[in-house]
Amino acid sequence: MSHEPRPRTVVSCTLLVIALVAGATACGSDGNPLASRPYDATDRISFNVPRGDAGKADPDKPLEIRAEDSGERITDVTALDATGRYVAGELDADGRRWHSTEPLAADAHYTVRVSTEGEDGAPGRRVLTFDTGRPTAKKRLTVTFGPGTGTYGVGRPVTAELSRPIKDPAQRAVVERALKVEAKPSVQGGWHWVDDKTLHYRPKDYWPAHATVRVRSNLDGIKVGDRLWGGRSKGVTFTIGDRVIAVTDASAHSLTLYRNGEEVKEIPVTTGKPGFETRNGVKVVLGKEYFVRMRGTTVGIAEGSSESYDLPVYYATRVTWSGEYVHAAPWSVGSQGSANVSHGCVGMSTANAEWFFENVREGDVVQVVNSDGDTMETFGNGFGDWNLDWKEWREGSALTAGKQRIQEGTPMLRPTAV
Repeated sequence: MSHEPRPRTVVSCTLLVIALVAGATACGSDGNPLASRPYDATDRISFNVPRGDAGKADPDKPLEIRAEDSGERITDVTALDATGRYVAGELDADGRRWHSTEPLAADAHYTVRVSTEGEDGAPGRRVLTFDTGRPTAKKRLTVTFGPGTGTYGVGRPVTAELSRPIKDPAQRAVVERALKVEAKPSVQGGWHWVDDKTLHYRPKDYWPAHATVRVRSNLDGIKVGDRLWGGRSKGVTFTIGDRVIAVTDASAHSLTLYRNGEEVKEIPVTTGKPGFETRNGVKVVLGKEYFVRMRGTTVGIAEGSSESYDLPVYYATRVTWSGEYVHAAPWSVGSQGSANVSHGCVGMSTANAEWFFENVREGDVVQVVNSDGDTMETFGNGFGDWNLDWKEWREGSALTAGKQRIQEGTPMLRPTAV
């Protein structure tokens, strides 16, 4: 018995396959463009990366894809490197442009798949591969230090302003490790991150009198992060003068100035009255102004109200950016030494204010105790850095944060050792 297939069976199967193919063809030509095979959209879209032997793409520049044909619209883009990491991106609302929203990696191989839609709704496809090289332009991180060259009081912290924000803890550690502060005589000190672009450096205690402080950056040529490298920054050298600390006791209505640990002068004063209490805590002289026009409107007091004032003030020593001074207040001499009647400043006679003005410099310490006011802000309104105890201060360092057990600070109602 023969097992060879019958010729007619083969023919009938072949006809069936042909019929199915014909049916599929008929379905593809019924006017529905989505049923068509995607066409090659190579000539209808453009990329901003070199292709073939044209070179490597700059990873510092975003990947950009555009629909060049007026009737073409991008519907989807998938870009990933050889390790399978996807590149995030955004497609414009009109579908004419897609761009990456995160950096490309350096020395990487990418595959990009683009889906498009023609004017008639027919789908298009384009696959592109390219390589990235090393960045052609490195971002540089530089530092501006303060204060400038000169002589300052023992409370003046060092400031470092970065040219770019640094948020990543590991990158902060790299930056902080490269910022050098050297003092003669030497001190124990540390940096504290005020915000993403600002650091302050202070010793555990005040600077030693007559110290020399040198500040510099070793960031130049150091890699901080992806395509971010340290640049050259100008260092600064300054000196410290006498140890001058002025302690204002709001309840005793007196200010006592100490120089190098010795009491020099006690001055009767008036401080902030109820509702306008002078801030407690350690402040630092920010500057001196022979004449200042003081108006209540600058601190939120309505003009014409019972608390309104507009006064010429002389020998004004500034301790906060918001307007707290030690200054001459001849109108309140009768209350100085016995009552608190000011709007927050420390007022004294003109003769005493002139003496104080001439005997303090920027960076000297002005401490207020026994006031009912809030404690001086640590940052943002002057230099309240000393109102953090040493363990709290070190918690603001990228190198020591989390390594110090925070304890309660010393009571602020006791004057700091003079």
